[in-house]
Amino acid sequence: MDDSKEGDRDGGGTAPPAFQAAVQALRNSRLRPQIEIDPTPAPQRLAPYAYALEAAVVDGDQDLADGRLVLLHDPAGHDAWHGTFRLVTLVRAELEPEMAADPLLPDVCWSWLTGALQARGLTYGEPSGTVTRASSHYFGGLSERPSASQIEIRASWTPREGLGGVPDTAAHLASWCDLLAQVAGLPPAGPGDASIVTLPQRRGPQSR
Repeated sequence: MDDSKEGDRDGGGTAPPAFQAAVQALRNSRLRPQIEIDPTPAPQRLAPYAYALEAAVVDGDQDLADGRLVLLHDPAGHDAWHGTFRLVTLVRAELEPEMAADPLLPDVCWSWLTGALQARGLTYGEPSGTVTRASSHYFGGLSERPSASQIEIRASWTPREGLGGVPDTAAHLASWCDLLAQVAGLPPAGPGDASIVTLPQRRGPQSR
């Protein structure tokens, strides 16, 4: 694919004005300092236009959680989305094995996603996703390593479109970063968020 076409797909060139505005809002967002975020290549076959970001929650030289957020746009609309925009995300973090064994953890993690959107007053539709727990146990020459567990949230939702058919992507990005911070075990970012329960800091976060 040539560069001009790629620029059209990711918010530049002759991309639809609504998509350009939505992407620009993502690029202009200011986030809490513990979250490092950068653009990354977007998937090519999910929608005519796509823009993607990857992020990591950083403590010194260690990553506590990471994720990817993709903005999709189909000007003709999409029956499954019930709209012309869709947000798709993946969030991952390491857990203490004891916490990973909690049978309520998947429900709690999903409630963090919906709660983060609701806390910022965002309207959305058609949410779907999965919460997956994975555990690794080491044997033989690796037997000295402690068992490791990971939580993974995959989700998508349709943001409500505002003036000019443009969703408030900056607010959705902020909500997504709230979710990342919760999964990473960071304290709430601002006043009024004290009721949010986060994962406790895990031992041995991943080195960068």
